[in-house]
Amino acid sequence: MTLSRRGLLGLAGTTGALGTLGAAGAAPVRPPDPAAGAADRVRTGFEQLAADGYAVLAGQRVGVVTNPTGITADARHLVDVLHADARVDLVAVFGPEHGFRGTAQAGDSEAAGRDPATGLPVYDTYGKSGQKLADVFTAAGIDTVVFDIQDVGARFYTYIWTLYDCMRAAALAGKAVVVLDRPNPVGGRRAAGPVLERAYASGVGREPIALAHGMTVAELALLFNGEFLAAQPVRLSTVRMTGWRRDSFFGATGLPWVPPSPNVPTPDTALAYAGTCLFEGTNLSEGRGTTTPFEVVGAEGVDRRWAEAAEALGLPGVWFREAYFTPTFSKHAGKVCGGVRLIVHDRAAFDPVRAGIGLLVTAKRAWSGFAWRTDHWIDQLTGSDRVRKMVDAGAGVEEIAGDWAVGLERFAAVRGRYLLYP
Repeated sequence: MTLSRRGLLGLAGTTGALGTLGAAGAAPVRPPDPAAGAADRVRTGFEQLAADGYAVLAGQRVGVVTNPTGITADARHLVDVLHADARVDLVAVFGPEHGFRGTAQAGDSEAAGRDPATGLPVYDTYGKSGQKLADVFTAAGIDTVVFDIQDVGARFYTYIWTLYDCMRAAALAGKAVVVLDRPNPVGGRRAAGPVLERAYASGVGREPIALAHGMTVAELALLFNGEFLAAQPVRLSTVRMTGWRRDSFFGATGLPWVPPSPNVPTPDTALAYAGTCLFEGTNLSEGRGTTTPFEVVGAEGVDRRWAEAAEALGLPGVWFREAYFTPTFSKHAGKVCGGVRLIVHDRAAFDPVRAGIGLLVTAKRAWSGFAWRTDHWIDQLTGSDRVRKMVDAGAGVEEIAGDWAVGLERFAAVRGRYLLYP
């Protein structure tokens, strides 16, 4: 069977939702909050761009950086909408990690080709930066790069660094960048966690921002341009949302949810991700290959003592419960794993980074088989070697969090200059 891009985009959303609803113990995708009715729902940057008649794109040859999340409020993909509108000269599409169609797993992307629905050339941006990516933009014959991808609010989620790389490359190639804003699905009241040290910069963190940054992609674009690309800033335009507030979680936006990557099927996954993704740096499963990735963590041989130790921490907004699961792929595939399930009962009080640190601390104490990945990937995820060394030394959650407090306070002051929403 041959699938069109529309079919693939539909499957990307459907698989996440149906897989979650059909699995024992899985959390369903919540419908939009009834309070977020048609009159007061969030309107994305793309909707505002369209309402303005695409004025910022007038006379420009446009390339779009997007994936399955680049949809309208009625679930049409923006590439289809832009291609069909005579006011926009759309000439190219660029895919990030996981690809334009969202078919690739973590750390992978899709090959270049043509979009079967529109015939547009599709280029792969993942792993490209600097002059190499600038050359891609030049070869595509574009004047303006439009970015529209749903983020999840964590520094190591690579789409924000695709944005950063595109901004750098566009500046080198003499192109403009337009960022269409979308909600931070876990809210934006505060930043949390350690700030990256530049010696640990990588594809999951180019510049010193907090692990949970509490910003939207447009706000990050402004921060990148003002703080990190100031020596050669890009010609940047941001198109704001309307109706979004910093204390809003995704369920209150009235917008449809499309999984931004294969292992973030629901907004609940996004809520836990900034903490439990740290287990990528260990020999424990972070729940990939289950219907609730990042909401369960564990390994063969782990028993109830870990969940009991984590629950005893008394961290606000979350319960830690004993869990058993069998991943179908990734770490411990086909093996019954014991571990912990996170149940967030107060989103406003929940701090995913502290929860993740608490789970690391208690896992090392409760399970003799605990080990870091030999490449110390945890250092790239946390932004330095300090968390790893403090966990190894027996430090507790508050001591570890206290270690990053000064850096976080400094970042918060910088962050405040670029916030667009109340």
